[in-house]
This record gives sequence, C-alpha cells and structure tokens, in this order.
Amino acid sequence: MLDPMNTIFIPGATSGIGLGLALRLQAKGNTVIVGGRRTGLLKQIAAEHPGIDTVSIDTTGPASITAARDELANRYPALDTLITMAGIMEPEDLLDPASLDVAERTVAVNLLGPIRLINAFLPGLLAQPSATVMTVSSGLAYVPLPATPTYNATKAAIHSFTESLRVQLHKSSVRVIELVPPATRTTLMNQQNSEVAMPLDDFLDEVMTLLEADDQAEQILVERVKWQRNAVAEGRYADVLGVLSGRYRS
Repeated sequence: MLDPMNTIFIPGATSGIGLGLALRLQAKGNTVIVGGRRTGLLKQIAAEHPGIDTVSIDTTGPASITAARDELANRYPALDTLITMAGIMEPEDLLDPASLDVAERTVAVNLLGPIRLINAFLPGLLAQPSATVMTVSSGLAYVPLPATPTYNATKAAIHSFTESLRVQLHKSSVRVIELVPPATRTTLMNQQNSEVAMPLDDFLDEVMTLLEADDQAEQILVERVKWQRNAVAEGRYADVLGVLSGRYRS
C-alpha cells in the first residue's frame, strides 16, 4: 500500500483518521481519491491539498456506491486499493426507544456500507495484478464501550467479516488488511481534546511505520490498542470492560 504505484480510494475520508491517512499515503507518492457526501467539503479538501482527488459518494446508498464505482472505473482504471473508512459513533441509551434510530443508522453506515463497498469494488480489484482491501474496525470490537453498544457491535462484525473475506480471497491477488484504531483524538464522539484518546498524528505515524515494516500484516495494531485487542487472551477482559464502563458512566 505504500508503493507509489498504488491508486487508493478512501470513502469517508473527509476528516479525522481517514483524511490523515489519505494525506500520508499521498505523501508516499500514491494516487489518492477521497470520497464523501458533502460536495462543498470535498471541494475544500481538493483546494487545500493539491493532488488529492475527490468523488461524491453516500455509502448508505447502493445507487450512490454503484455510481462512484463506475465513475472511478472510468477515471482511474488502475484503482487497486479500497479503504472502507466511513463510520459514525453515537451514544445510545438502550432504555430510550429513540435509541433504535441510532442503532439503525449505525448499522447502515458502519456495517452495510463497507459490505456494499466491497461487493461493488471487488470485481475491479480482482482484475488488477495485485490489490488491497483495508477494513476499519476498532479496539471496541474486542471489548465494548457500553455507552455505544451498536457501534461496538458493528465493529465486531467488521472484524469477523474481514476474517472471512481474507480466507475467501486467499488464492486471489487481493490482500485484506484490518486497521484497528484505539480511541483517537478526532471529532468522533467529540474526542478531539480527550486526554484518554491517542493523538491523531501519533496514531498515523505508528500506522505508517507498521505498514512499511510488514507488507504481509493482516492487522494493523498500534501499541495503544493492544490493551483491548489482547484483553481476552491475557485474561484482562473484565478489568478492561470495567474501565470502559466506569470512564463513561455518569
């Protein structure tokens, strides 16, 4: 993925980890296309970051995904990398009937979105000599944050889906990688100034180092996320869940 010959599409990269990763990958010489719903923001990104291209896409809409795929197939026939970055994270009070709206919205963006993207783009990726799909799960796929139950569930599902995808594609030219972020200082859940979240630049530095160090890695795990990722194997699950429960309890 750090090869400057790659052509990379990152839907959901208009801010935070997605945009930061797009800029880092472009700096390595890759061709990078950022996707998002807000055309005004896409124009701003293109103006502020010369060389970054953009395409309009709503990952909750099958027709929008198909249109973006077809547009990119014409503009970038060598597209060989898909990073399914789009995601939302909202608190839910499961005692409130209105929480169902949050749950359904979260499933549409965080789970159905990546599945639909992979389904749409996979034939084109399989036609390339080599290609990559990177999914984005979370440390919360391994130990949940009780304040965001559906977010946790979608990220656990993305982890499981990624494992199956990798096995099914093992004889193909498509490599499958799972990026597993910890809490990171972005606007997701208003964590941009959180002392318990990892600074965004530190996260991106470590991710790029890991990508460069092991071109066969199946998961990209910064040190900060291993506290959650390895909790079960190391017998710490109850303790980690207790911390995550207490940190956000009122």
